[in-house]
Amino acid sequence: MLETFGLGQSLKPFERFVARHPKALMGGLLSLLGAFGVTAFGIAPLVPQERTLSVQAVEALAVPSLDEQLAALAEHSLRLKRQDATRSGDSAEALLARMGAFDPGFAAFLRHDSVARQLLSGRAGKRVVIEADGGGRVHALVARYPTQGENLARHFFNRLVVERDAKGGYESRLELGRYESQTRLASGVLHSTLFAATDEAGVPDAVATQLAEMFSADIDFHREVRKGDRFSLVFEALSADGEPVPWADGRLVAAEYVNAGRVHQALWYQDERMGKGGFYAFDGQSKRRSFLASPMEFSRVSSGFAMRFHPLLQSWRKHKGIDYSAPTGTAVRNVGDGVVDFAGRQNGYGNVVIVRHSGGKETLYAHLSRIDVRKGQRVEQGQRIGAVGATGWATGPHLHFEFRVGGAHRDPRQLARASEAVRLPAASLEGFRGEVDGVKGMLRVAASLDQGVTGLN
Repeated sequence: MLETFGLGQSLKPFERFVARHPKALMGGLLSLLGAFGVTAFGIAPLVPQERTLSVQAVEALAVPSLDEQLAALAEHSLRLKRQDATRSGDSAEALLARMGAFDPGFAAFLRHDSVARQLLSGRAGKRVVIEADGGGRVHALVARYPTQGENLARHFFNRLVVERDAKGGYESRLELGRYESQTRLASGVLHSTLFAATDEAGVPDAVATQLAEMFSADIDFHREVRKGDRFSLVFEALSADGEPVPWADGRLVAAEYVNAGRVHQALWYQDERMGKGGFYAFDGQSKRRSFLASPMEFSRVSSGFAMRFHPLLQSWRKHKGIDYSAPTGTAVRNVGDGVVDFAGRQNGYGNVVIVRHSGGKETLYAHLSRIDVRKGQRVEQGQRIGAVGATGWATGPHLHFEFRVGGAHRDPRQLARASEAVRLPAASLEGFRGEVDGVKGMLRVAASLDQGVTGLN
């Protein structure tokens, strides 16, 4: 067979070698086997000994049957969270039903417990979160809403908690929670009004109002805003337990507003020496003037300081003030520190307030629907003194505003801009410049954004 495959011929030389040198071949084989023995001896000590090996017991887990698993799943109580806000006229049952829960016992506790009753008392709009099972049984309720008092409300909110206890009853408690603050950046372009642009950019109304107030001495937001004006903002947004809340007004930290190509920049700064914070331009000059440019935060000028055709007297007359069109009830604020000289009804002015300021100046606010001050009362700049109405000779709800100096009528907007401003003391400028450097970088980032808001942690 070997011959068939040609192997026989190739093996014949090897056979002749074996026949001639049998001892040499045997010695080579013994040497080779010895080498293998040495190698085995060298490797053997590296092999772990049986007595040094750790022994681990492996236990087989019992897997429940499918029926047992389904039964356990059926016994598991699935809890869902739902949120809503209280409404005017809400009952406990109506609130729970709106949130997908049906729990007469829990509703009765909300009605009768002295702490839990606060949920549906007072102002509506409390933010409510409930935790309920699939059958509508409530296990916990948490409500968050503003605290009372200006200083307290700035930093804290009320947290009302109602929980089911281990015995199947209920317990309630009222806590103070601290607001969490996040710095946010925003930018936008005006296409119609300031508030429309800030809404589009996701800026809260309270921050937009502060923007108008910040630059009110530089820009007449009633008449001088232009299509294409741009703004960049750094502002503080507040949240309660991580949830944004509509009632907490964040503070405008810094802003840049480009009006008709002219750049205006300012920031909020609180100087320890002066005690009170305010808006300042980047050169340290306060944006606060002796007089505000407008007695209203935001409204439309319906008639300026000029000749006009009187709608009731049907004749051309000098309009000695400014009319601001606004809905009835809109807050009217005092434009400068002073003392109330008159508060009551006065002929065609209807309900009117007159405030006397230093230097022979006085301001008049007419056609009010209500008066919130009394004669002789000292009032501060920005303080609410009444509300827009249509009393006296008025064809519709609006505020008639006058500014007098020594008894002579003057244009209120010109006087507000010409009034003196406060500068930071020299000792405060070093710390102020550090704040300016910080907000400049953030404003550059805000300006580079597409229209909208982003957060900074």
